[in-house]
Parts: sequence; structure tokens; C-alpha cells
Amino acid sequence: MFEKRGALAMGAAFLVLALGAGAGGDVEQHAKGTFEVKLTPVTDNSAASARMSSVKTYSGDLIGTSKGDMWTTESGVKGSAGYVAIEKFEGTLDGKHGTFTLMHHATMRRGGDFQIRIVVVPESGTGELAGLSGTMTMGEKGFHSYTLDYTIAQTSR
Repeated sequence: MFEKRGALAMGAAFLVLALGAGAGGDVEQHAKGTFEVKLTPVTDNSAASARMSSVKTYSGDLIGTSKGDMWTTESGVKGSAGYVAIEKFEGTLDGKHGTFTLMHHATMRRGGDFQIRIVVVPESGTGELAGLSGTMTMGEKGFHSYTLDYTIAQTSR
């Protein structure tokens, strides 16, 4: 009986830690701004894909730079393509300094159906950005823009 209660208590403790109960709750925040990007081919294009390196300079609520790698592919239909990428950001987010990693997955269909998912890699935040989680959206209207919806776990501060 004691073993069952002990296991139950341990399970409840893990649940409290995982949900952040008692930590005051994490508040979702929003960061916005623009970025400039420079893409450089890394390898010769093959029939299936091409690899590029990227350097981005962020401004707005994110101030800093990121370096990353991107794999792109086209389809047999002009205007349809896809890419995956990983970039590591270093700088400040709303005045908090550190690093974190973003992972991209995107597809584009001729005619404008653009699907993109960009997430903060779990537990990739360092410094004052430890505990960061979130998702990013990007737009392009004459310039590159971003919105980062994020939380920073209270327990990581």
C-alpha cells in the first residue's frame, strides 16, 4: 500500500512540476519586428534539394542575429516548393539576453497556399531565455517581418 501511495505522490509531484502549478503561471507574450536575411548556397543543387546557410539580423523586440541551415526542394510544378531549416538566435528578446533555436517546416503550393510552422526547440533557451517556448510566424510585405508568441517558464528564471 505504501508503495502505491509513494508512486501516486511522486506522479502528482511530477504533474505539478510539468504544469507549473504554484509558479504563478506563465503568461504568453508577443514579440514583433523585422529581419534581413542573407542566403548562401552550401552545396551544388541536386535533383532533389539544395542546401543553403542563412544569416539573419533581427530588429524590433528581438535584437540580434541568427545563423542557420536550410534545405529546399522544388516540385515539378512552378511555384510549388518546400523547405526545412534550423537557426540559432543570439541576442535579446524584450531585453532578456540569451540564445535559442528555431525549427522551420514549410510548403508552398502554386497559387499562394503557403504553410509554415516555426517553433522554438524545447529547452534550447539559454541565459535569461532559459525556459523559452513558443511559435513564430513570418510575413513579407516589402520587408521580412515576424511575430513570436512565447512564454518563459517561471521556474527557469
